[in-house]
Amino acid sequence: MKKLFIFFSLVLSLAVLAVSCGGSGDKSASNSAEATEATSDTGAAAGASSENPPYDPHRGEGKFKDVQVSDKLNKEEAEAGEKLYELKCSSCHKLTDERLVGPGWKGVTTRHTPTWIMNFVTNTDDMIDKDPKAQAMLEICMVRMPNQNLSDDDARNVLEFMRENDGVK
Repeated sequence: MKKLFIFFSLVLSLAVLAVSCGGSGDKSASNSAEATEATSDTGAAAGASSENPPYDPHRGEGKFKDVQVSDKLNKEEAEAGEKLYELKCSSCHKLTDERLVGPGWKGVTTRHTPTWIMNFVTNTDDMIDKDPKAQAMLEICMVRMPNQNLSDDDARNVLEFMRENDGVK
């Protein structure tokens, strides 16, 4: 009787898993393709209205418009960012280029602008919904990054830690 119960529980769990995951990979892939096709060489979306302004993939989506970083690392911010990394990020991201759940952080500051990084870590859901780079990462990792509720200062600290990880002194 116990084996029969375990068998039916397993079948039910697999059925729930299949229903909850059904079609999500295809949908994100088609959304990404639609977002890529909807942008022209200038970054303006085709058919954008005044109600729905064009998306510019080069500006990032969020409140940060032009994040400036110095050539020299802010050690205090990097140390605070390391603590945040250990608390909120390390379970999904490695400091190498190896992917865990999310992509590895090695070279992240050379692949993305500081503005894009700050917007992504503070406005993850909107970025994944609208930004082609974020959508491409989702297709590779297959898991949406959860909102970590980082403050602006927290995001800046994480950015400085990323820069330190990438060799900025």
